[in-house]
Amino acid sequence: MIRQFALLATTALMIGLAGCTTVAPVTENADTPATTEAPAESTVEESAERDSPESVTLPEAPPAGTDAAIAWEALMGPDGEYHASASYLAVIEKFGEVEPYVSIRAAEDRHSSALVRQLERLGIEVPENPYLGRLQAPSDLTTAARAWADGEVANIAMYDTLLAQTDDAALFRVLTNLRRASADVHLPAFQAAAEQGGTLTPEQMAEFQTGRP
Repeated sequence: MIRQFALLATTALMIGLAGCTTVAPVTENADTPATTEAPAESTVEESAERDSPESVTLPEAPPAGTDAAIAWEALMGPDGEYHASASYLAVIEKFGEVEPYVSIRAAEDRHSSALVRQLERLGIEVPENPYLGRLQAPSDLTTAARAWADGEVANIAMYDTLLAQTDDAALFRVLTNLRRASADVHLPAFQAAAEQGGTLTPEQMAEFQTGRP
């Protein structure tokens, strides 16, 4: 009889403890890790997607080997005008209306418009800039200036490649003008900015803009 009582008491105690462990997860403290961990992971994934150019879904390009494909690459490619414009806008949104970003972004928008006109002439419908809002500025302006100086070098190399692929006189002229702007204005402006803390004064930027196309 005593043994049966002890067995019943032990069983009751185990049931009571089991009841406690099932209640614990619904307390406020128990829920906190579950409700904060998932959004944090989602935020990291969204940030990585937004900041990576490779994650941007681009529209289908015109057929390879055509003049339209050449103009499309100059506009839409990773070293092209749309990407550059979105990159400089990211810097402006983070650090304010600083040079050379304000002036060069305005130039990139003019360059984009010139390429859009060429694509429309060639019968291609052009979408809005897919990079806008998807790129992140570097942590400081000196790093940004160095990064975009490298970007202008890549942009110039892109134009060298594309110019060798077209015999279309109008497109050739546009690509030549855009390459000259990158080589003669944008690249030296970013190089100078990198040497003096990441920015230029408006007066300094005006000097680089002499002869701008």
